[in-house]
Amino acid sequence: MAPRRADTTPTATEQVRRGQLIEATIDLICDRGCAAASLSAIAQQAGMSKAAVLYHFSSKDNLTQATLTHVLDSVTAYVTERVAHAAGPKGAVVAYVRSVVGYQRTERRHVRVIAEMLLDRRSGAASPVGRWGMLVRLLADGQRAGVFREFDPQMVALAVGGAIEGVVAHWLAHPEFDLDAAADELETFTLYAIERPRTRLPAQASPASSVPRSVL
Repeated sequence: MAPRRADTTPTATEQVRRGQLIEATIDLICDRGCAAASLSAIAQQAGMSKAAVLYHFSSKDNLTQATLTHVLDSVTAYVTERVAHAAGPKGAVVAYVRSVVGYQRTERRHVRVIAEMLLDRRSGAASPVGRWGMLVRLLADGQRAGVFREFDPQMVALAVGGAIEGVVAHWLAHPEFDLDAAADELETFTLYAIERPRTRLPAQASPASSVPRSVL
């Protein structure tokens, strides 16, 4: 293996090799879990030598972190695109919830990687606040616009995020689970949590003359 160049910017070939290693890591984590994703196993999965892996990533931690970053960037891009086309704060939050759930079906491998790495406390993904940062911002934007009621955006984001994670975990264990129905319920749950309560008009008593009298 050639020594690393002084210029640390990856060449086009190096970028391809790094991508191959990340995909191999994703496959390995999906099939066997994080614990089995050793450098030797990743190298075998990618059809490279262990030395080649260490040329592109200086350690297993660097490779797994790069893999997680790749997956989270993919999720973020998917969700951001759909939120950007939503109408208003309420539409943006609904688009967020539905696109996060929708991504599960589109990229099941990525979802399993995230789920596996959430169990690793050393991973940045172990911070719930960091995972739901976009939702926190959307909720705060809706409050500033006067659309949502007063609440702690971080607390509500954690509650909604926890509900989403529960749905995802159940779906990973039970692939027949209806994600579309789950998305409908999550949308309803979220809107009930954030919308201003609707003012109900007091019921008006009917005039006495309008009440039918008994003929008995």
